[in-house]
Amino acid sequence: MALPGYPRPSTATEYDDRRRESRLRETRLGHDRADWRRTRLILLRGSLIPLLLIGVFAQYLAWDVMPERTRLARTEPAVTSIAGPAGPQAADTAVFDLVGLGVLDAGDTARALPALSRLGSVWAVRYDNAGIDTKVIADLIVKVTEAAKAPNVILTGHSMGGVIALEIAKHLHTGSDRRVLAVILDCTPVDLHAVRREARDQGEEMMRWTGWIPGARESRLLRFTVEMYARHESFMGGGRYGFRADRLREAANNVWHDKILSTDTASNGLIEAQFKAIVAGGAIDDLQALAKPVNGKPRPAIVFIRPHDAYRDPIVDVDYSHRVLVEQSGGLNGNLLVVTTRTTAHANPIQRPEEYNTVIEQQIVPFIRLSQRDSPIAAASPGR
Repeated sequence: MALPGYPRPSTATEYDDRRRESRLRETRLGHDRADWRRTRLILLRGSLIPLLLIGVFAQYLAWDVMPERTRLARTEPAVTSIAGPAGPQAADTAVFDLVGLGVLDAGDTARALPALSRLGSVWAVRYDNAGIDTKVIADLIVKVTEAAKAPNVILTGHSMGGVIALEIAKHLHTGSDRRVLAVILDCTPVDLHAVRREARDQGEEMMRWTGWIPGARESRLLRFTVEMYARHESFMGGGRYGFRADRLREAANNVWHDKILSTDTASNGLIEAQFKAIVAGGAIDDLQALAKPVNGKPRPAIVFIRPHDAYRDPIVDVDYSHRVLVEQSGGLNGNLLVVTTRTTAHANPIQRPEEYNTVIEQQIVPFIRLSQRDSPIAAASPGR
C-alpha cells in the first residue's frame, strides 16, 4: 500500500530480462545504425585474417627458416687439396681456385684444370654458406701454406670469384708473410658496371627480396620459387593448361634435389654476399694495393681470361673489365696479361676444359714465371 504523497513503487515485471536487454540495445554505441551489426561481423571476420597470417608465418619460420639457419651457423670456409705440383719447380707454390656466383665449392672447377698444377699444388676453396669473410679465408690460406711449406700463393677466381680472389690477395700481400705471385681472373666483373644489365637487374631484384622478406636468406621455399621461375621457359607454353606438366615435374624434381636438398648448393645468404662483393666495387682498390711491392715482396702478376668475342659472355661485359684492368695494372710498367679464347663463354672451364688448360700451359704459366723472374725484388730473394 502506497503512502500519501509518494509514488507507487514499480512492479517486479519492470526489471525482467527483456526490458534489461531492450535498454542495453538502446544505450549501445551505434544502436541507431541499421548496418552496425553487419559492420561488426565484417570486422570480426577480418580480424581472423591477420591471425591466420601470423600462424602461417610462424610455421614458415619454424619449418623452413630456423632449421636452415641452424645448419648455416655450423658452416665455415674450407680448402680441399685437389692435386700436387707437377714438378719440383712448383713445389713452393700453392694455387687456390675460387668459384663464382651461386656456387659453393670450387672442387669440380679445379679438377677440370689440371694445368694449374704446373704452377703449384692445387687447392679448391669452399665458401662459408652463411656468407663471405675474405680475411678468414686469407688466414686459412696462410695456415694451409705454412703446413705445406709453400710460401708462394696464386689465386684463381672465376667470374665473381675473381672479385673475392683480389680481396684475399690484398690481405695476403699487405698483411701476411705469404708472397702472392699472381691473381688469375676468369671473366671477372671489376665492378657493377661490368655486369650486363639483365644479370645486374636480376641480382638487384634478389637483394630487394632478401631485404624485404624475413628469413629470405635462409628460406628454402623462396629459393625453390626463384629457381622455378628461372626455369619457367622450359615448361611454360603448350599443354592443356598453358604449361607442360611433364616438364614442370622434371624442373621441380631437379630444383628440389640439386638446389634444396644438396649440401653443395650456395645458400640465399651466400649468393647475396657474393653479389654484394661486386656491388661494393672494391676490386679497383684491391688492384691498386697489389700494384706495388710490400715488405720486400714483389707485386703480383694479374692475368685476365676472356672470350675474344665479348658477346660470347652473356653475364659480364669483358671489354669493360679489360679496359679497367689495363688502366690499373697494364701500361709500360704494368704486370698484366690478357688471354683471349675462341670457344669459351662466361667462366666455363668445366664446359671448355681443353681450351682453358691449353691457355694456362702455353700462355699463363710462362708469363707468371717470367714476371717473377724479372722482378728485381724476386731476383734478389734467396732461393729464387
